[in-house]
Amino acid sequence: MAQPEVRVLLSAQAAATLADRMQAMLPGRAVHVLRAEDLQPGADADIAFVSRDVTGLSTKQQLLPSTQHFHDLLRRAPGLQWVQIHAAGADRPVYGELRARGVAVATASGTNAAVVAQSAVAGLLVLARRFLPLIAAQREHRWAPLLTSALPRDLAGQTAVIVGWGPVGQQIARVLESLGLKCVAVRRTAGLAAPGVPAVALEDIDRVLPRADWLILACPLTERTQGLIGAARLALLPPGAQLINVARGEVVVQTDLIAALESGTLAGAHLDVFDPEPLAADSPLWALPQVLVTPHAAGHSDGNAARVADLFLDNLHRWGLGLPLQRLVD
Repeated sequence: MAQPEVRVLLSAQAAATLADRMQAMLPGRAVHVLRAEDLQPGADADIAFVSRDVTGLSTKQQLLPSTQHFHDLLRRAPGLQWVQIHAAGADRPVYGELRARGVAVATASGTNAAVVAQSAVAGLLVLARRFLPLIAAQREHRWAPLLTSALPRDLAGQTAVIVGWGPVGQQIARVLESLGLKCVAVRRTAGLAAPGVPAVALEDIDRVLPRADWLILACPLTERTQGLIGAARLALLPPGAQLINVARGEVVVQTDLIAALESGTLAGAHLDVFDPEPLAADSPLWALPQVLVTPHAAGHSDGNAARVADLFLDNLHRWGLGLPLQRLVD
């Protein structure tokens, strides 16, 4: 008996490049490609692929019409079994709704880990080497050698506390160790995260914050990490400490962060994520001279789409064989 066709919902752009490859992943079964642009909410699907172009410039708080339309298709597809998303995190409200009704959601965690880690380390180096005041002086056509101000500290021997020990956190640690920094991981459980990298449980983060020259946030947004870093924990950091956030804006209490930066409790920050997004034009963060602001761009690279597509196709093959999917949200 012939097996039923598999209905796959995706954007027209993704369909144009993946239709034939999807069929090759499911030998013996017909793949029915459903282009989101051709459908109305209520159309059914078995699988959906949320590619980067679906999200576009939408944020969690501000959805463009095309993104909203795709989300509506997901919500009203009664037979939907599994959704593959392009992002490393599944904290958009629609994914929680889908999981609540039993739909499997798989992320693309790890596909852009090297890119995010490079961005985090680049931000750290900009701050550590005092590039922000140097760039400001360049714009003013002003010669301002660092010898006329406080010299940058040597990175070797400094300590980075990395919150989140997934692919991004691990990559960041490897690069920082090569620069001579000591790394401490904060993750779900204590122990040894890697050779030379001790780990403490998330609940014990207060124990290691006083040692952190650099507090690097690379964790998913969960109930345990929402508002994790507020005024009390920022106050535990030693003088001169700086923060890197390539996780989610909601991991930090943003008003407390601004207050710590304005008061000097926190010496500087590279912030790629905010609460809410986009960052309001009147936010003080834009103008603070010791802050590097990037528009949720740490993970962007021209190679990501191919890596995410390969992950989706591999998961599609696994799904057809009845094997466990990779990167499932638990």
